[in-house]
Amino acid sequence: MWPFLVPGVIVAAVGLVWTLQGIGLLQGSAMTGSSLWATVGPIVLVGGLVLIGIGIARRRRGTR
Repeated sequence: MWPFLVPGVIVAAVGLVWTLQGIGLLQGSAMTGSSLWATVGPIVLVGGLVLIGIGIARRRRGTR
């Protein structure tokens, strides 16, 4: 569970920050307002959510 859950949370958080910077809601970076990061961010965010989902599914099944 933990090998998927912890990295998943970190990757999802990074993806969220990149998304917010890309769409201009977080200021103070070269990424601010960049369509590249507005596109890459959600992809990374979904990848993190998939890892979290795998970690939760493994916990429910009892697989370590």
